[in-house]
Amino acid sequence: METLTRKQKIFNFPVVKILLALLTFMAVVIIGQQIAVKLLALTSLDKDYRNLLKGLFVSFSCIFSYILFFKKYEKRTITEFSTKGLAKNISIGALIGFVLQSLTILVIYLNGSYSVVNINPVSFILIPFTIMFTVAIIEEILVRGIIFRIVEEKLGSYISLTISAVLFGVFHLANPHGTLISGICITTAGFLFGAIFMYSRNLWMPIALHFAWNFTQSGIFGAITSGNEKTSSLLEAKIQGPEFITGGEFGPEGSIQAIIFCAAATIILLVLNHKQNKIIKPYWAK
Repeated sequence: METLTRKQKIFNFPVVKILLALLTFMAVVIIGQQIAVKLLALTSLDKDYRNLLKGLFVSFSCIFSYILFFKKYEKRTITEFSTKGLAKNISIGALIGFVLQSLTILVIYLNGSYSVVNINPVSFILIPFTIMFTVAIIEEILVRGIIFRIVEEKLGSYISLTISAVLFGVFHLANPHGTLISGICITTAGFLFGAIFMYSRNLWMPIALHFAWNFTQSGIFGAITSGNEKTSSLLEAKIQGPEFITGGEFGPEGSIQAIIFCAAATIILLVLNHKQNKIIKPYWAK
């Protein structure tokens, strides 16, 4: 019995839980991609549709593995992916992401640094939609569903929010064309995604916000996202001007106004969280 108790303590230790969850989750992502590629290669589908189906397969594999893993590991109902209020959570998250990114682009436009070159068919948004949908699910499960949530249980909301946001920024340092401003913005976005997870206590809202922020940037307004290659988009745009306004080769989320808008939204959410008693205290203050 003593040995069993010691094992339980080890497996319930936050760092151990996080590492096991991350290893399991990344294995699902890698294996899921390989399975999808091999199966879809047997079909005669167009490349864009194969990528769409691959993205959907990997995304739902991620969600299913998260639910199954923590249902068995923590012996609880996984409310983070509850379908109750699903439409509301997705709508709110997507609206916030769309508005924040649109405001960021608006500043670039008002500065005379954004101009539309061409309007493409709606089918052009298929690739960025697939990419951003999959990225949002993977990153939100990793950072908010695993790291933030587990750390928060012991160290409380504010410390967990800071740790997860900084890690989120660090994870993006490897992206091409990163700058000090882009690093600050990605970290600020990490605070925003964490704050909205605290507010909703489900992963649908931060996933929708994350997706809408990225998709609006690349799929609609035709900008570069996080220093990656430009994808096809609804609007083909020419963006040139001061780097602190346009974000340069990193994209609009490497701009000063992106930091300001994300920070403002984060503060509003934290105030709401505080008023609605959604802030979890660290274990020593309970």
